[in-house]
Amino acid sequence: MLAAPSDDDVETRLPATPDEPVSQPAEAAAAEPVEAEPVEAADPEAEQPDPADDLPTRDRLLRRLVGVDALALDATPRARLTGWLWALAVTVFAGVLRMWDLGRPHKLVFDETYYVKDGWSLIKRGYEAAWPTDPNAAFEAGDASGLGTAAEYVVHPQVGKWLIGLGIQLGGGVGSSAAWRLGAAVFGTLAVLLLVRVARRLFSSTAWGVVAGVLLAVDGEAIVMSRVSLLDPFLMFFVLAAFGALLLDRDQARRRLADRAAVVLDAGDDLGAGPRLGWRWWRLAAAVLLGLAIGTKWSGMYFLAVFGLMTVAWDITARRTVGVRGWFWAGIRRDGVVAGVAMVGIAAVTYVATWTSWLVHPLAYGRQWAADNPGQGVTWLPAPLRSLWKYHQDMWAFHTGLDTPHSYASHPLGWLVQWRPTSMFYPPEVSGLSGQQAQDACGASQCSQAITAIGNPVLWVAATAAILVALVWLVRFRDWRAFAVLSGIIAGWLPWFAYPHRTIFTFYSVAFVPWMVLTLVYVFTLVVGPKDELDPRSRRWAIGVVSAIVALAVAVGAFFYPIWTAMVVPYWFWHAHMWLTTWI
Repeated sequence: MLAAPSDDDVETRLPATPDEPVSQPAEAAAAEPVEAEPVEAADPEAEQPDPADDLPTRDRLLRRLVGVDALALDATPRARLTGWLWALAVTVFAGVLRMWDLGRPHKLVFDETYYVKDGWSLIKRGYEAAWPTDPNAAFEAGDASGLGTAAEYVVHPQVGKWLIGLGIQLGGGVGSSAAWRLGAAVFGTLAVLLLVRVARRLFSSTAWGVVAGVLLAVDGEAIVMSRVSLLDPFLMFFVLAAFGALLLDRDQARRRLADRAAVVLDAGDDLGAGPRLGWRWWRLAAAVLLGLAIGTKWSGMYFLAVFGLMTVAWDITARRTVGVRGWFWAGIRRDGVVAGVAMVGIAAVTYVATWTSWLVHPLAYGRQWAADNPGQGVTWLPAPLRSLWKYHQDMWAFHTGLDTPHSYASHPLGWLVQWRPTSMFYPPEVSGLSGQQAQDACGASQCSQAITAIGNPVLWVAATAAILVALVWLVRFRDWRAFAVLSGIIAGWLPWFAYPHRTIFTFYSVAFVPWMVLTLVYVFTLVVGPKDELDPRSRRWAIGVVSAIVALAVAVGAFFYPIWTAMVVPYWFWHAHMWLTTWI
């Protein structure tokens, strides 16, 4: 049975003092005699006084604003150490899955043909320069001498490509295919560490943080996109880090609100619009991270919009909880306007800063547009920014008009159940092996080698069902955690429905896979329930069910791992993974 959230899980107003008298008037009591009645045992179901009512004002507000479990989460050095040790253990597990034989295959896979070479170009030239016709064979052999100086037209910002190039530089140069993917693998692994810590704080439990980390560690989308050098794993990392920063900001801001509101209430004064909360450093960090996300792929803008509304909603309901009259408009004035200006402004400044190398290199594509077209464009901007604005107009036209047929293009409606996964690598030379060559390669008469970007089926199907439960809990109980776990899905999935005419792929869903995990874990917490609200036997059964689902996800992850990582396997083994015809 799903457990309703406790009072600490739902943002509620402080209880008002009842207006009705709690006893009969004296005249009525004396009007007729009262017979003595036997004393009965207290009804265990009757409402008991809240022990928190006897606490100091600050402590009472903290319990309501932050929650008892959250306050206890890091209350001792042992709890803090345990939280980090478990997070690091899960991260090592995820790192092994992502780093093991990272150089396989030693070929530029799918869109690596663009981003790997662009990343190296940024390292060597400071801008994306052109390569000769058919440069991949030479590049794969470690020969990057074909890199020219003429600018190449590209349609994505530079942050992710810089990180790919830095990985190549640190990993041994262009001759190492592991170096091509090092940046993606590191950031994909760190995303697991982030998710453990995020889930731990969100659910006030180290155990639930570990469950979330394990599920992300064994997800196919996350593994493939950490072993293929595309931009999406960097986008996932930055938006997840921003989400974590906003969770920290929520906790810090509510503690500050409890401190300042308690001073006012203890003095007997009216809260008015509530105290100002001062500079919010974690919110600043979130805005910078979101600027980096947008500097990786423009779809980061949707996360900025959704997360911005979410953090303002948290502030508004916090003012309601401490008893501010007119809490909605007070929250808008005190927090909403400042948050909007600060987050959008800082993210925008960060985004423009990510184009620094383009701005300072006169040979970069389109950099001289303003000089070549005086009086055109946004004339009040300085020439470099006027050129950058024109370049962005061209990129926008490209993205909105992109309609190149592709056999693995997919509609976003099917992403949640991985209806049409993306096949990124299936070389004909391996499937064409025969006789002794095939026996030597895979021990069978026919072989396969694949990189199929498909999510762990157990995780994605279960998480899709969990979305429906989270929506019900959001509407019925107004549980803030329900919206938090859905926020990344709203930002990372729903906007793509506006572009069904574009050539888009299921692997884009890796940007919101952490929130698929969080949504499933959220429903797990409802199934298991709080420790003191289920009898021990029911709780053990609930924990057993959750453990079985997690164990099944790990087992299915082990089964699919060879086709996520380009292992050479018998054809029949590869075919056994194609559960739907749409997966081929």
